[in-house]
Amino acid sequence: MFRKFSKEKPKDGFDSKLLDLARVTRVTAGGRRLRFRAVMVVGDKKGKVGVGVAKGLDVARAVEKATRLAKKDVIMVSSAEGDTIPHEVSHKFGAAYVLLKPQKKGRGLVAGGTVRVICSLAGIKNISSKIIGKTRNKLNNARATIEALKKLKVVNKHAITSTTTKT
Repeated sequence: MFRKFSKEKPKDGFDSKLLDLARVTRVTAGGRRLRFRAVMVVGDKKGKVGVGVAKGLDVARAVEKATRLAKKDVIMVSSAEGDTIPHEVSHKFGAAYVLLKPQKKGRGLVAGGTVRVICSLAGIKNISSKIIGKTRNKLNNARATIEALKKLKVVNKHAITSTTTKT
């Protein structure tokens, strides 16, 4: 008759990874105020990925809040043949400039740092990337990668053949 309430929430299928953790300070007349800024990436390895940024008084609060915000801003990544991107794409965000190129099957994730984490959580298995920007800021590189992935368009092969055969 009694219901058991558990504090565990049901699994939503997202894996999460801490991308960056920074201690930030605000200097006031009374002294320094310390906070922590967390950058989290969540993804289901089936095409959904999101990035969240949050600050908190301690690390646990910042990570929890950033994870919650990342789950709110999830995007769907268009993929060709299920494991790579359909075409070359690039994007600039602040000083960060990211270039993403599709690769043949079996080539693997040829990407560094931030791009590797985002692509692996999005489920992209074969990709080549280069961070061309002059910054090593992980947050700006992550945002540039997400914006580049938003630009992807899947070309329907049937639509191309039907338009060429009509003429």
